[in-house]
Amino acid sequence: MEVVEINSLALAYLGDTIYENYVRKFLIHRGFAHVDQLQKHAVKYVSAKRQAYYVKKMIEMKFLSTEELDVVKRARNYKTTSHPKSCDIITYKYATGLEALIGYLDLKNKRDRVDQIMSFILEDSIC
Repeated sequence: MEVVEINSLALAYLGDTIYENYVRKFLIHRGFAHVDQLQKHAVKYVSAKRQAYYVKKMIEMKFLSTEELDVVKRARNYKTTSHPKSCDIITYKYATGLEALIGYLDLKNKRDRVDQIMSFILEDSIC
């Protein structure tokens, strides 16, 4: 099966774990060693609202290639009505788009690009 044929939500499922792993490593390297501190600061990056903010910023700044933008849009436009209570459906769909992009790039073995995207996100905010 080609990566482009994989269900967007499956890509997002994978991307979510990769994204969160980057954030956790970043915070530990920043000196946060206690789980309560890690959790408090991780929310600044892993909430759907923040993920939506970052992907919208990347779109606005034309940081994403056409291929990457297509992946985000495909995931964002995936038909679903469920979303967490903490955000609206549009925000959730943008966050899903970012996670799907991370999963897609990982499966395409474009880890350098994942590094660039995560650096863009992690360098944007100071904990």
